[in-house]
Amino acid sequence: MKSQALLKEATVDASASPASSFPVLVVEDDNNLDSAISASLKLAGYPVQVAASGLRALQLLDRHLFGLVISDIQMGGMNGYDLLLALRQRQVQCPVVLVTAPGSVEKAVLAIKQGAVDYLVKPFQPRDLLAMVARHIRHERPPSTKFIAEAPQVRRLADLACRVARSDVTVMISGASGTGKDVLARLIHQRSPRANQPFVAINCATMPESRLESELFGYRRIGSTGTSQWAAGKFEQAQNGTLLLSEISELAPDLQSNLLQVLQEKEVGRPDSQTAIQLDVRVLATSSRNLMEEVAAGRFREDLFRWLNVVPMLLPSLHQRLEDILPLARHFLDIYCQQDRLLPFNPAAERALLEYRWPGNVRELERVIQRALVLCRGRWIETEDLQFEDPASAVKRPPAPVVATNFSRGKSLARFPREAICTPVSTS
Repeated sequence: MKSQALLKEATVDASASPASSFPVLVVEDDNNLDSAISASLKLAGYPVQVAASGLRALQLLDRHLFGLVISDIQMGGMNGYDLLLALRQRQVQCPVVLVTAPGSVEKAVLAIKQGAVDYLVKPFQPRDLLAMVARHIRHERPPSTKFIAEAPQVRRLADLACRVARSDVTVMISGASGTGKDVLARLIHQRSPRANQPFVAINCATMPESRLESELFGYRRIGSTGTSQWAAGKFEQAQNGTLLLSEISELAPDLQSNLLQVLQEKEVGRPDSQTAIQLDVRVLATSSRNLMEEVAAGRFREDLFRWLNVVPMLLPSLHQRLEDILPLARHFLDIYCQQDRLLPFNPAAERALLEYRWPGNVRELERVIQRALVLCRGRWIETEDLQFEDPASAVKRPPAPVVATNFSRGKSLARFPREAICTPVSTS
């Protein structure tokens, strides 16, 4: 694969490749190859950083957010496979694509089972590179993985999660949208014997039905040269680890049947193979709907519900766990604040946060804190910096025992220009 060919093809395909908020990290000790890959990505609109070794890549990943890691498997020192394992042990939430030589495909397939999202076989066409990047790159900051549990009922739930984590039973986590169900699922994985193995998540509500089946169970991918490769599904990627099925209630009936079959038989087949792949995967599921009501309405299979609902957990809404509101708010401040601009809340702002009903739950609280950091101009966050998404939910309700209720609420979002609200906060 030559650099000039990469540049030519990338110029043609650039308009089809959306830029990402986070750069791509290219890990390659071959100067010619890393230059070719980097130039192709830059022409397509992707910001790029390069690491000449696996150890250098780890240093960069400790300090910066990346949308995707593209690493050669064959490198001196820490190779790409070892880099992948190190990232998984550190719980780094960044998709990884590995580049391999034709004779090392078995190593790439093993890497898929350890949590890599895909692989490229050299020599590859630039259009295949760009298509893979467009498919896997992360455009948004990964969700927080710290589970805040100060409220008594949430502490009990966290304790149950840690006890359940020791076994491989299936857990069904329910709760309103934005309450942190996926974070609770990660806690179970991190406290389990599978903690150093892949944690793979898929959202059943955000993907078309036709694509969801392929993403779950795998599919055959045809390259630009006409050759075909098997793309492992999420079950194979989660081998020896944990698979999280978010918003499981949104699965179509046909997919519910296929999923139940895979769960019961603990294997997934390939169209071109007579031997099914045996699975060792711990399954967790979440739903914002009441699955018992979905079963009663005939929209969800009862046998699948019974299979998933071995240990049910219900995560309460944020306004039901007042003790968690301020710790969560400070947690998001730690995430989004620049290191030289650590801001506290003044007492009135804390009271405003406690009085609001949080219809969007923890996810809404995170957005409110992000906006507050944009709007704040003083030495602390004040009430007027808190722009709630639903001002009608800021009505007074019985106060928490330790706070007063006489405060000035934040202004409506409509009173601020759009560019002031939407200006991104730098976290570098």
